[in-house]
Amino acid sequence: MHHTESAFSGTKVLITGGAGFIGSHLVERLVGQRAQVTVLDNFSRGLRSNLSSVSSRIRLIEGDIRDRSCVESAVRGQTLVFHLAAQSSVLHASADLDESFSSNVAGTFEVLRAAQSHNTRHLVFASSREVYGDPLRLPVSEDSRLIPKNAYGISKLACELYCRVFGDEGLSVSILRLANVYGTRDTDRVIPVFIQKALSGQDLVLYGGGQVLDFVWIDIVIQGLLTCAARAEAGSVVNLGSGRGITVRDLAERIIALSHSRSRIRHMPSRPLESVCFIADMARAEAELGISCTDQPVHKLECLLRSITAFPSSRPA
Repeated sequence: MHHTESAFSGTKVLITGGAGFIGSHLVERLVGQRAQVTVLDNFSRGLRSNLSSVSSRIRLIEGDIRDRSCVESAVRGQTLVFHLAAQSSVLHASADLDESFSSNVAGTFEVLRAAQSHNTRHLVFASSREVYGDPLRLPVSEDSRLIPKNAYGISKLACELYCRVFGDEGLSVSILRLANVYGTRDTDRVIPVFIQKALSGQDLVLYGGGQVLDFVWIDIVIQGLLTCAARAEAGSVVNLGSGRGITVRDLAERIIALSHSRSRIRHMPSRPLESVCFIADMARAEAELGISCTDQPVHKLECLLRSITAFPSSRPA
């Protein structure tokens, strides 16, 4: 599945949000493939430490995707753009509509506009399973209805529509709808929060707990992004998940067991902004990107254990 990577040697690549969780893993892989990598990040969530292993081999621009001149400077001369920068929290997006709109919608518009004006060969946009809202059936195919139920999902759908506008005008754009990505360097989302709570013996709080979600390991997402970018043809929309579902309660129980924790599970009322179920239909990902559900690691055991060992600082002294 790694045959595409040699395609990036010497390629000029911009990664917006490259100091973030997903972005920093993508930066490392591309640097390892001898790409000429530029990172644009405003460090609102990303960390310089995420790039410490490659800091001497990349061009780093501290700036904001809403700043047109900054985006123009970053995009100029780039062959390939991965647009990952976003306000990526469902709850924060709804609490601050101005921020989620300006960062996600206006910021994406600036990146698309610059990519078009500077004749970028291909732009890969990281969208979200939140564009589906609560699906009518599982697994969820790319042709399912798009009725997001929160401001974050709405902003991502608006971004997809702008991708279509620029695609119709000749920009080569691909869209990947990511499931719940997890792995090392992730923070503030359900798996790292549960892990940190379990390692310190605190209660794991479930808001509802019956939600069925699709968790996909970071390495699979990076491979999907790279394979998508290396394709000669762009323009498609592809789900990227594991094709498997797990309830949030089962997830909490497994993390407690794997970490040998004495933590308890505490239930709270569900939060209406959050989607209650998603499992990605991976047929298109397998056909177009060569990513098969059967090839993926069993996230509920092996990769969760790997995630737990990634947070040693969380262990009580």
